Amino acid sequence: MPIEFRQLRYFTAVADEMHFGRAAARLHMTQPPLSQSIRALESSLGTALFERTSRSVHLTAAGVALLPEARRLLQQAEGLPELARRAASGESGRLTVAFVSIADYSVLPQFLRRFRLRYPQVQIDLREATSDVQCEDLAAGRIDLGLLIPPLPDKLAPELEYQPVLAEPLVLAAPDGWKALPARGPVSLAALPAQPLIVFPRRIAPSFYDAILACFGQAGITPQIGQEAIQMQTIVALVSAGMGIALVPQSVSNLKRPGVTYRPLREQAPLVETGFAWRRDNPSPVLQAFLKLLKRRR
Repeated sequence: MPIEFRQLRYFTAVADEMHFGRAAARLHMTQPPLSQSIRALESSLGTALFERTSRSVHLTAAGVALLPEARRLLQQAEGLPELARRAASGESGRLTVAFVSIADYSVLPQFLRRFRLRYPQVQIDLREATSDVQCEDLAAGRIDLGLLIPPLPDKLAPELEYQPVLAEPLVLAAPDGWKALPARGPVSLAALPAQPLIVFPRRIAPSFYDAILACFGQAGITPQIGQEAIQMQTIVALVSAGMGIALVPQSVSNLKRPGVTYRPLREQAPLVETGFAWRRDNPSPVLQAFLKLLKRRR
């Protein structure tokens, strides 16, 4: 027969009182059904839990071993309603978040900090991924939330929701000590000698790629693509190695890598947008809690 929590509660009461009569009074019941319940528990376990005489009650070795485990199970059972309430309200659970590398230097830390302060019992799983991979993972339900560079694929527009959170200008990342660079202040792309350009592949971030080429187009320049890389850290590392120059979102200047200088542009730089995307039909209470926090920021 399965063991019931009621039987464990009766067992701990008798173990506390070492007297069936007092235990029955404490449980607001009569002694016969209490004794029957303890016998049923002993039958289920296949061993006696108490040594009974006409004058005393003592725990057997099995009873001594069972008592702390019974108390632990009862304590856990008492916490189940609160556990269920926290899960239903989004105060506990798991949130899987993917992010593009540029977000690591801008909005991602502040959002994570605010969410952790408000919901400390939620486990956050972070994955760095390009925007195209994030859209695929959102559609497949592998992640709850993506922090990416729009636009979303047209075929996924009915399934996904999107909220922009940051729009920032592009700045120049150049090798430190580059003689063509003015000593200080903004720079004009038109005034710089030709250098290989290090960029994200267009297939991964088309709007980001197009914004970069638009900057050069406004300056009347057709850049020479030298290298492509899918992580901002790699792009900045290649600039540091003297492999070329790059146009990066302004927040990337927070990445202080030796050998790289960041400068604002004189040209009117297009803004690069970053935002959160999620499935419209995702019922996760934790996701809904995050979205409430996101809406309060607007």
